[in-house]
Amino acid sequence: MKTLLGADLRTAHRIYLVLAALFICSLVVSNLIFQKFFYWNPLGLFNFEISVGLLPYPITFLITDLVSEIYGKRKANDLVLAGIFASVFSLGIIYVADAAPATDFSAIKDDVFNRVFGATTIAVIASMLAYLFAQFVDIQIYHFWKRLTKGKMLWLRNNASTIFSQFVDTMSVLLLLCYYDVIPWERFWPLLGAGFLFKLLVALIDTPLLYLGVYVFRRLFKLDIGEEIKID
Repeated sequence: MKTLLGADLRTAHRIYLVLAALFICSLVVSNLIFQKFFYWNPLGLFNFEISVGLLPYPITFLITDLVSEIYGKRKANDLVLAGIFASVFSLGIIYVADAAPATDFSAIKDDVFNRVFGATTIAVIASMLAYLFAQFVDIQIYHFWKRLTKGKMLWLRNNASTIFSQFVDTMSVLLLLCYYDVIPWERFWPLLGAGFLFKLLVALIDTPLLYLGVYVFRRLFKLDIGEEIKID
């Protein structure tokens, strides 16, 4: 663990704040837009049928892996807890907004607002439960492989942790949404397969991004392989 001083410490704090903001924004937005589903057929090889809520969600796992690698396990866990708080807070705002009656001149009427955001309560609760478990699993597995490989083989701990935790998250969310009739049960297996395969591809694609981020951090703060920085 490397202790930073002066300008380096301030820079590390600012970068952590930016990463935390991106993390929380991605998580909250994914909970708000999840009800829209779309098709994606890359190169005509496979027809993905997935929620648009999955688009920002993998960013959260990339950020927690980067924070785990550079700032350590405790700061990564802090991000997870901040994300949970932000989700609960956004849920409260949505509840109040949904309960407030629309005026006659409102462009968005009560029924439209409720249809778009009415299932958000269940979605956020389902997402929070699954996400909390999946993110802590991701962080634990990441640091297990980091200790085992002595800070080397970044690609292994990135993909091993993210792939498993993403499967846990996808399955948990779909189970809860199907149980509460937000999504019909006959869509469970197709959505699970497409969602997990999509996240698997994203996990493989984000590996070079993680390498780039770690490289920049190591150059910026003169870190050795596997070395972390300490900020309070």
